[in-house]
Amino acid sequence: MKDLHVETSLSHIAKFAPFEDVAGASHFPIYNTGTFDLKKQDGDKIYDYTRSDNPTREMLENLFTQVEGGAGCVCTHTGIASVALLFETVLKANFQILVEADCYGGTFRLLKVFKEKYNVTVHFADFTKFDEMEEILKNNPIDLVLCESPTNPGLKIIDLEEVAKLSHKYHSLFAVDNSLATFISQKPLDLGADFSLFSTTKYISGHGAVVAGAIVAKTQDLAEQIHYYANAGGRSQNPMDVYLITLGIPTLKVRMREHQNLSIKIAQFLEEQDYITKVTHPALESHPQYDLAQKQMEYIPGVFCADFESLELAEKFIENTKIFGEKCSFGSPDSRIEIPAKISHASFSKEELEAIGIAEGTVRFSIGLENIDDLIEDIKQAVK
Repeated sequence: MKDLHVETSLSHIAKFAPFEDVAGASHFPIYNTGTFDLKKQDGDKIYDYTRSDNPTREMLENLFTQVEGGAGCVCTHTGIASVALLFETVLKANFQILVEADCYGGTFRLLKVFKEKYNVTVHFADFTKFDEMEEILKNNPIDLVLCESPTNPGLKIIDLEEVAKLSHKYHSLFAVDNSLATFISQKPLDLGADFSLFSTTKYISGHGAVVAGAIVAKTQDLAEQIHYYANAGGRSQNPMDVYLITLGIPTLKVRMREHQNLSIKIAQFLEEQDYITKVTHPALESHPQYDLAQKQMEYIPGVFCADFESLELAEKFIENTKIFGEKCSFGSPDSRIEIPAKISHASFSKEELEAIGIAEGTVRFSIGLENIDDLIEDIKQAVK
């Protein structure tokens, strides 16, 4: 299976199961059990307790390991659990971490927990400014460097290959939250990262019916560590949720292409409106890292931000839309809008939001799979 393209692997998930189904099922069965009878097993791999290992989950972990180009994977029960597992694996009391200032609100909240409970020192920087990063790395014993690309909600594109080189120059591990781009668009491990983690709640599953995550390690040693801590901390995903994710995975590539195309058209439409002061979409030439986005990603996610001329107009827009739901998260078939300062990044102060380019009137769009004309008509009527 190693020479297959990603979309081919995604269309044959059962091939990644740890053993062949006796009935030859094209969709591998759900082993929805808590325990296994040791006396009835005679294979190389012995299963005893689903928290530790489960054949259904192992199939998905094998798939993610393959498509990310890693040595091992753990599927977690939520997206933020993959971030927590990363911290639990890598960080110890008094360790130091360098994080891109524009990070997911849940990650920001979790960092606060580790800072308060384990005295972990957290440094924030703009990862598009290598001098700023290197100053911190040079003067502090940084154990872990973490970023998203594109960032959420600021949508900066981080040069992952250069950040990996810089991190390793100072002997720091480098992890990338790949939730927005997904492995269909970019592979952080190929670009030098030690960990690639992502929320499978979003584009990976594609239907918004499950919360889940995954973390893939580059080396065998790191893979064994994340598996150990996942088992110890009960971070592993249940088999039924694994099944729900496998229902959406085969269509990931065609969905990402459609999300991209629709979102570009809507972003271009909004750029022409007088009530919008700025549109931030990595696929538009107006984006400061447009060239890097084209180089680093095959598909640009269908998430972008638009700054309304006032908070009042942004709130009116959100209240009046009929197709766009005011919902957190992204990557589902339904289009969604939110004001980051009120929902996904409510844990950020006004100053912290301004530092990453988020104004009080910023609306984050997650474009689904609806008809483009219907979406644009909904925007028009919402601002009348």
